[in-house]
Amino acid sequence: MKQVRTFLVAVTALCIFGTPIHVRAADKKTDRQVAVTIDDLPAASNLLPAPAITEMTAKLLTTLRDQKIPAVGFVNEKKLYKFGEVDERINALKMWLDYGFELGNHTYSHTSLNRAGLKAWEDDVIQGESVTSLLLAEHKMKMRYFRHPYLDTGRDLETRREAEAFLVARGYRIAPITLDAWDWAYAGVYEDAKKRGDTAAQDELAKSYLAHSDAEFAYAEQLSKQIVGYEPKQIILLHANQLEADHIGELLDLFRKRGYRFITLEDALGDPAYSLPDTYVGEEGTGWLEHWAISQGKIPQGAPVFPQAVIEKWKALAPTQP
Repeated sequence: MKQVRTFLVAVTALCIFGTPIHVRAADKKTDRQVAVTIDDLPAASNLLPAPAITEMTAKLLTTLRDQKIPAVGFVNEKKLYKFGEVDERINALKMWLDYGFELGNHTYSHTSLNRAGLKAWEDDVIQGESVTSLLLAEHKMKMRYFRHPYLDTGRDLETRREAEAFLVARGYRIAPITLDAWDWAYAGVYEDAKKRGDTAAQDELAKSYLAHSDAEFAYAEQLSKQIVGYEPKQIILLHANQLEADHIGELLDLFRKRGYRFITLEDALGDPAYSLPDTYVGEEGTGWLEHWAISQGKIPQGAPVFPQAVIEKWKALAPTQP
């Protein structure tokens, strides 16, 4: 994900949160629903050895399975090819399917459409299908979802539409996101604390992450009403990391306290909001609530500020955490 969140692009809008587009009338009592998606399989960190990936995956998936939470994991197949660990890393993907979950394509090497250009990006999408499609076939499944790395959907509308047509031709549906608490920034710092055996730091980071998540969810719920006219079926972006493996249960409890129930990605994408006009383009990828706002000529404001202390710690570790 990006180091800096950038929501503003060159828009001609003068209106901030004007009259919202109503896809359907808001219910008197909000029926909050969310689909769970997890990126960067088999593991977001490039430093975790295969045994740690296996342990992390089992812990994460056991919680999701036991609580009957549907989830889709998005794979970067380049992460499978580490000398002496290929079989165990592929087995981590097999666990997803054996536990009853689904896998999608996140490109082979986490390639940004904005940086690589269309042809190189298309090649990376195709290369990212090799192993995952075979594993899915063993379960009589096909690859059907794609998640843009960095949420980069194209610097210009022509490239974006050509990329979308390419994905449709290969049988994909794009997996958008509407909720994101930046667990990837917390995760690198958390992994370092875990490696050092600093349980106090781990607890502090987990509490901060959950508090920031709560604030992000509240912001997204309000933004949804302002932009869409109601709270659509949300889609959360998480990552395959030790933070989530250790604390996904608490995050699920947070959702429940906010009145959410858990649904499949397929169900979420059936919400009419995901058919709203979307002409967002820009250097920085962002969530679809911001896509819709900017497409309407509005500038989203008031997002929670990410804790600066975590950013500073993450930056200090970044050279050792590619």
